[in-house]
Amino acid sequence: MTETASAARLAPGDPAPEFTLPDADGNEVSLSSFRGRRVVVYFYPAASTPGCTKQACDFRDSLAQLNDAGIDVLGISPDKPAKLVKFRDHESLTFPLLSDPERSVLAAYGAFGEKTMYGKKTVGVIRSTFVIGADGRVEVAQYNVRATGHVAKLLRDLNLATA
Repeated sequence: MTETASAARLAPGDPAPEFTLPDADGNEVSLSSFRGRRVVVYFYPAASTPGCTKQACDFRDSLAQLNDAGIDVLGISPDKPAKLVKFRDHESLTFPLLSDPERSVLAAYGAFGEKTMYGKKTVGVIRSTFVIGADGRVEVAQYNVRATGHVAKLLRDLNLATA
């Protein structure tokens, strides 16, 4: 796949592409280790940027609610583990942040490719969120999500929002 090509997008019912990536501490984390539980896998462009920080903190603040519903959270970006450690520690993030510098997992999920930013076409990370079912299939596939308010919308979509 070339840098400018967009991968095919995933849809509910598709098998989730398997991956193993290093977390902020260099430990390998595999999607298969979550089999039997649901997991939110979200892709974000860059640690410590305003939008990505807002989104990560929203997931952090909603983590207990998601975990209580049997849902784990994984954040994936092209950042190297050293940058992820700083981001995690600075924002007190309590879920794994995974490093995909080759963008192979981003591409497999259709979360890397051409996008429009500030009216210009560019190639990069497409902010995307997936809910993977306990059976390893995609339940929810959301592309071009907004950093602000996205987690609240996801909670509503999953019928987990509090009144």
